[in-house]
Amino acid sequence: MAESFDITTIAQLRAVIGEEIPGLSDKNVDYLDSYAQEFIAKAPFMVLATADAQGNLDASPKGDAPGFVCVQDEKTLLVPDRPGNKLAYGHLNILQNSKVGLIFIIPATSETLRVNGTATLTAAPDVLDQLAAREKPATLAMRVNVEEVFFHCGKAFIRSNLWRHEQWPEKHKVSFGKMIAEQKGADTKFADAIDASIEQDYKNNL
Repeated sequence: MAESFDITTIAQLRAVIGEEIPGLSDKNVDYLDSYAQEFIAKAPFMVLATADAQGNLDASPKGDAPGFVCVQDEKTLLVPDRPGNKLAYGHLNILQNSKVGLIFIIPATSETLRVNGTATLTAAPDVLDQLAAREKPATLAMRVNVEEVFFHCGKAFIRSNLWRHEQWPEKHKVSFGKMIAEQKGADTKFADAIDASIEQDYKNNL
């Protein structure tokens, strides 16, 4: 029988990666301290992780001007939702499973901030007005009850050279039009029309 290298137990995992560094998890807290609040105030981008009742996962990028996520208090975040494609994968997940994970990112900063907790959705007018941008209220908001907060080291960004613009490749063009046209057996005119529509949406529907 061929030797298996699958890792299926904690003991096998620790044999490969080593034991947890004593005291390292002490940096994890259950509230937003001043360092976390400052980071969120400077972050124009975050990734939201959700799961449905069956555990199917989704990770969605969220972004706006720095500080677009509002720190209501040390245990509560308000995350605005802007006009989108209306698929609402994350929202639908939250209605089934309130657990969420957030990772906040500041350009040119290798460290990130991670927040875990539970979420609810609200369309309260005062909250949507509070989260307004470009003279428009948020379409809805997610209220996050904070349960765990910790900073993550910068090794992923250092290894990937993500913030070293001199090493960036040429811009990669994503054509939704070509993808949809291929799926439907449509022509290039159809694809170009979809791409043009999306470009207009980027300009006029933020």
